[in-house]
Amino acid sequence: MAETNEKGRSGQAETEPTVANVMEAFKDCSDCVHQKLGGSGADLVYFATIIDANSLHRDLIRTLSQASADRLGEIVSDAPYKSAGDLKTCVKGILGGAAAVFADDNVYLYDAPKQTGRNIEQSETETIITGPHDGFVENLDDNVGVIRKRIRSSRLKSATFEIGEITKTRLTMLYIDGIVNYDYVSMLSGRLRDVEIDGISDANMLVQLIDENPNSVFPQYLTTERPDAVVSKLLGGRIAVVMDGSPSVFCAPTAFLEFFSSPDDYYQRWPIGTGLRILRLLGFLITICFTAFYVSVTTFHYEMIPHTMLLNLAESRSRVPFPPLLEALLMEMTIELLREAGARLPTKIGQTIGIVGGIVIGQAAVQAGFTSNILIIAVAISAIASFVIPSYIMSASLRLIRFGLIILAGLLGNLGLIMGIGFLVIHMAGVTNLGASYLTPIAPVKFMDILDTFVRGPFWALKKRPTISRSPNPVRTKIKR
Repeated sequence: MAETNEKGRSGQAETEPTVANVMEAFKDCSDCVHQKLGGSGADLVYFATIIDANSLHRDLIRTLSQASADRLGEIVSDAPYKSAGDLKTCVKGILGGAAAVFADDNVYLYDAPKQTGRNIEQSETETIITGPHDGFVENLDDNVGVIRKRIRSSRLKSATFEIGEITKTRLTMLYIDGIVNYDYVSMLSGRLRDVEIDGISDANMLVQLIDENPNSVFPQYLTTERPDAVVSKLLGGRIAVVMDGSPSVFCAPTAFLEFFSSPDDYYQRWPIGTGLRILRLLGFLITICFTAFYVSVTTFHYEMIPHTMLLNLAESRSRVPFPPLLEALLMEMTIELLREAGARLPTKIGQTIGIVGGIVIGQAAVQAGFTSNILIIAVAISAIASFVIPSYIMSASLRLIRFGLIILAGLLGNLGLIMGIGFLVIHMAGVTNLGASYLTPIAPVKFMDILDTFVRGPFWALKKRPTISRSPNPVRTKIKR
């Protein structure tokens, strides 16, 4: 019995927020500072690398150094000091940018985190011509503040989560009360709580952990760096999740066709926005099918080529030693290498490599007889078409799909191309996002949603929220025309 009591007292002593226990927790941390203050006799523990040194010395160290030991308890018992009752709270506070003050057998935390990171500026990956030009940054509080600045309503609710056994990364889930479907809130909250991982550094990593179809090539959560896009999704009955350390915010539930819309569509007249959206959908079909169709026709279906063009094609391919399939794969791989090189190099050099490299290599390949002129045109059109898709993640997925369709077209002709497209449609029909169909409003068919998917209807006609949100308050505008 005595041994049990001794163990209990020992375990309790190890969890008490004493200077010794805190310094033991931060053993071998060279940037952890333990400072003894003269006058008051208080002990101070903090990390020099994550605390604001000016605020610490001006508001804390100077005040406590000049105070007497008798007045120390009175000073730290008032705001902005917060009591830390156990070792875990104390350690977490210090790691969050607070200084721990040990006084009269009590511990108090003084928040003075160093403000690091870049200022709010335009997103480089989602540029627009008209509309707001601010973007998210890597600070969670700043990102949530930008959203609240646009939605000044008490109905904008937030829930905070912590993910990562080691990194302790903060997340904030945002939704609008009375508009959001709480089944979605409950489902997404459960998935976020179920994530068990050592650490995570970006929202694009997190969405892969909570996907319902993790092996699908298609992105299932819309990630964006634009506050206006997130606000639009929130007003449409969606949920937004902001992650500390990531400039990307993801929204749910999401449908496939949403990846082809841009905030630009809503800042211009609706006929122009509709034309741009149709152009992007056309670009989607071109980028996955055009090169594959070339391979299919030149390998199996010469009868589909007009006679005058057939002569030019035969002359162009007369010096090419490779079959169309290998020729197309070689050029597509070259284009992808140039694209990746341009993305990884510094901006000015990357642009030069992309333009000059494409022209020089393409011309040299034709002259050397490695490829034909017509294939160069087909590959270039497919590459350009992929650039009109606003979402980089969706664009990357479609580039991968293009290779698969080229191989099927080279092996089975038009039959293989149709089979590949059919497989993609069947696959997408089975994909869900928080239980909602990925192909909404195509499957299931929702005629009202077509006004804001294939086209961008006039605002007076967009009276209801998207059906994928299943909002209890479906009406979003009451404009009378």
